[in-house]
Amino acid sequence: MNKFVLTGVACALLNTPAFAQSKDAESKEQSTKKAIEKIEVVGASTNFSVTAEDIEQFQANDLADIFRESPSVSVGGSVGVAQKIYVRGLEDAYLNVTVDGAQQTSTLFHHIGRVTLDPDLLKQIDVQAGAGEATNGPGAIGGAIRFKTKDAQDLLNEGEQFGGRVKANYFSNDGTRYSGTLYGKLNPSFGLLGYYSAVDRNTMEDGDGDKIYGTAAEQELAFIKASGDITDKHYLSVSLEQRDEEGQFSARPNWFVEEGAPLYPSAAKRDTYVANYRFDQSESIYLEATAYHTQSSFRGGRFDWLANIDTTGFDLRNTTDRLYHSFTYGVDYRKDEVESGPASGPMENAEESSVMGIYAQAHSNITTDLVLSYGVRFDDYDFQQRILLDEYYGEPVTDTAVGLDDSELSINGGLSYQITDAWKFGLSYAEAARGKEIGDGFTLDEYLYDSDDVPVVGSDVVPETVENIEASIEYSVSRLNTKLSIYQSTIHDVIFSGFGGTSIYNNIGDVESTGIELNIAYRWDNLDLYFGFSDADAELKPHQTLYSRSYDSIDLNGYEFNGLGNSRGSTLVLGADYFIDRDVSIGFNAKHVDSIAIETLHQALENGWTDSLYTLNKPSYTVLDIYGKWDITGDLSVNLAITNLLDELYIDHSSVGDYSDVFPTVIGPYEAGRDVRLSLSYDF
Repeated sequence: MNKFVLTGVACALLNTPAFAQSKDAESKEQSTKKAIEKIEVVGASTNFSVTAEDIEQFQANDLADIFRESPSVSVGGSVGVAQKIYVRGLEDAYLNVTVDGAQQTSTLFHHIGRVTLDPDLLKQIDVQAGAGEATNGPGAIGGAIRFKTKDAQDLLNEGEQFGGRVKANYFSNDGTRYSGTLYGKLNPSFGLLGYYSAVDRNTMEDGDGDKIYGTAAEQELAFIKASGDITDKHYLSVSLEQRDEEGQFSARPNWFVEEGAPLYPSAAKRDTYVANYRFDQSESIYLEATAYHTQSSFRGGRFDWLANIDTTGFDLRNTTDRLYHSFTYGVDYRKDEVESGPASGPMENAEESSVMGIYAQAHSNITTDLVLSYGVRFDDYDFQQRILLDEYYGEPVTDTAVGLDDSELSINGGLSYQITDAWKFGLSYAEAARGKEIGDGFTLDEYLYDSDDVPVVGSDVVPETVENIEASIEYSVSRLNTKLSIYQSTIHDVIFSGFGGTSIYNNIGDVESTGIELNIAYRWDNLDLYFGFSDADAELKPHQTLYSRSYDSIDLNGYEFNGLGNSRGSTLVLGADYFIDRDVSIGFNAKHVDSIAIETLHQALENGWTDSLYTLNKPSYTVLDIYGKWDITGDLSVNLAITNLLDELYIDHSSVGDYSDVFPTVIGPYEAGRDVRLSLSYDF
């Protein structure tokens, strides 16, 4: 584990003296290879990475566990299927999320998440917070998260041809996970990995020992990946992932569920196919290609409805190196289709969207101390919607349809300047754009219970565009690394349904996100210490023509702005890792979130659901985790982790808040209380 990678904002810190000393052997090996990824400059001031070792120490069971040590990325919701990622106050719908290059788009139901992964499969997660370089892909107006899965070569020791791992996890709050992995070499440079896991989660308990209803679920995942060098110049990776989850969920899984409230049998399924190819011909031709197809579905809920999403896309790029300059240029394409309807009947409602992008990004070493990055991206968006109102509940048949076709040009530029051996300065400006994309399947099917709430898209809707400005200053000496970053991001013409007609998608205003981050890492012999601080403020500056009242700004919240963003108190993270010897390590991680009070229910007031605004109070909370690992033998290891050691009772600020004073059922779920996690793994 290396917290210089995690909290030190990875891309900007890979060349710091502290990191270089701790990774000397690895650096020597990598220096003989051509770099697969260029160091990002634009939008990199708050980038960071999470490694497989970081994930393993908590015996991560969901998305919240993966980002436990990050002050700037949060996950709301204690129900795995409903968890949503937030970066700088924006929901993951505003991020370009990829798994091995395959984009994860839209959501099947706005009360559940759209990113579901098995933590044991992950090799690394790279987070780009805020709009960045043109290579981040289409629609990355809030940033990008890149999940990378393991392959056989990552698990095989030197000289091994075949291996495997069996692993058992026990979670006291409350469930089990069993997994098995087989991996081996088909030839000296090409490997095959197969993985299967089964998770059985019972109903969890909160910090007061009360049941968190609707959290029980069964999950199964199968994964196979063949990868490696075909020849000295050709690399190929092909993978297939199948994920199934079944459970008894509430009508709104991301809300609190009272005892005795109805739960509905529900099932989520996803199949993802990914192919990656690389051709390393010369300094002029370094070709990378990715193609993917994802099929996902969700069935259940109060009306036993069914939604399907199909995503197909590719990314083709080439990198040319010329002494002090590097140029990456390419084209990407993605098509999404969503359809929904009653599970027993035909799929009658559908949306389609596609985006074609052409991009170029350059990095230039002007001097040994100054690196410039500059790029441009052109995206062409197409959106089509078809809604068919059938004769449900006596309503007449009505057809509605809308089509949008828009294109946007985005530029970026940035610099990284090594002032002295210890001090480095970074500054960047980036633009990005996103046209109207497919909505979630349930929203398409809302007419089943309210025929007046058809989610029509306004014909005058224009693409969302963003301007992101970041600056950072970094100090790094042999044992200490610190980095201070500030940013301001403004998303213009946010597309949202609610204001200006509850069933119409409009450009409702601009969202401005400003913040500051501080990361400190210190290494002393076998002890790693780290500290992180993040304060982000995300506000909507509404277009006044859509409102009957005048609002200068509105703090985002997870109830009114579901799918857009949420407000969170200032977050501090403090932790340490101590390596007793090469076989035993222990550590702790503490996270504190300050209280926050925001004025809410502007949308409810506009729509006549309430007669006044409501001050939502989000109390502060502190969560302490401890963990340890012991490699008993070279093949047998045991991990012990206790999350939420102090049994804190809290609703994560990235969940829906507590509106029970106004709407009795609108309350976010409490997070899990103390969880003792024990895992035993055996390698053979």
